[in-house]
Amino acid sequence: MSMIRDLRSVVRPSRTAARQDDGAYDTTRDPATPSAIVDCAVYRDGSRVPTDRPLTPQEAMRQVRRDGGFVWIGLHEPNEAEFAGIAGEFGLHPLAVEDAVTAHQRPKLERYDDTLFTVFKTIHYVDHDELTANSEIVETGEVMCFTGRDFFITVRHGGQGSLRALRHRLQDDPELLAKGPSAVLHAIADHVVDGYMAVADALQEDVDEVETEVFSPGRGGTPRGTDASRIYQLKREVLAFKRAVSPLLRPMQLLSERPMRLIDPDIQKYFRDVADHVARVQEQVIGFDELLNSILQANLAQASVAQNEDMRKITAWAAIIAVPTMVCGVYGMNFKYMPELHLKYGYPLIVAVTAAICLGIHRTLKRNGWL
Repeated sequence: MSMIRDLRSVVRPSRTAARQDDGAYDTTRDPATPSAIVDCAVYRDGSRVPTDRPLTPQEAMRQVRRDGGFVWIGLHEPNEAEFAGIAGEFGLHPLAVEDAVTAHQRPKLERYDDTLFTVFKTIHYVDHDELTANSEIVETGEVMCFTGRDFFITVRHGGQGSLRALRHRLQDDPELLAKGPSAVLHAIADHVVDGYMAVADALQEDVDEVETEVFSPGRGGTPRGTDASRIYQLKREVLAFKRAVSPLLRPMQLLSERPMRLIDPDIQKYFRDVADHVARVQEQVIGFDELLNSILQANLAQASVAQNEDMRKITAWAAIIAVPTMVCGVYGMNFKYMPELHLKYGYPLIVAVTAAICLGIHRTLKRNGWL
């Protein structure tokens, strides 16, 4: 089927382009819609039904019940009062409504009667010139989806992860949108996971940079290490990424494996591809976490070794200086009868013997790696 063959190209633009897509990380609502509703449209036979003015959710749902199709409503950070009317119109479960309004939820998939409630964590990589102990590397947001038989509602939290560009791409493929709300759910899941893959690639560069700095040779050919706080900050950001990715694997597997009335069979098989990509990113993130643990331990070990090296050098020089200190101490005791005090060459002899002993100790310590 041509629609299914082209599904990936429609909902999955290149990862590089996704990061540079205009409007991909807008932080404001549409000026034309000052309320929490960013867009509300009716789709029939895969095409957006044109209107001469913005529809309210109630008007859109009346059209769907009268003429068929489905309604797609997008909201950005609605409060309880703004969402109450929509929840009542579409019969959304109070627990899911509470989660959608409150936000800060784990990625999950829940079923309430004839509605699927799905939570996605969106991740945006923050470009930076230099990694510091205070660098913010990833920003997180949330997209919550209510999937019904004839409606699809998205609730977005955070200043990034806009779905406007994705909606436009889907509208350019009526054959795909004709599959209904499940096609939109797959497109959003695929879009979010593609963002994970882009962030994982960018984080790989940061991890490689830190690893190179830790193990690159410094003075004397030994690794010079780096600031441990920078490694720890990167590890914190990786953990935030991990909390977004890991819980999502099971919901994607359920969507791909368990038959559901609300998911079109032609679309369901493509959730398997999304689950595979989530598993891949999860493995990358776990690898980053373990590697950063090793890098942090190696960096701390290098700091300990460097301190031991410094102490060994100080000890070596103290041993060398102890010889003239002892000689000067002996000849500074002011006894009347002491050897070599009245010899013509007594002073240069003592100096020469002291210097020879110090030189011998220096060569011995240097040969043993203490200096």
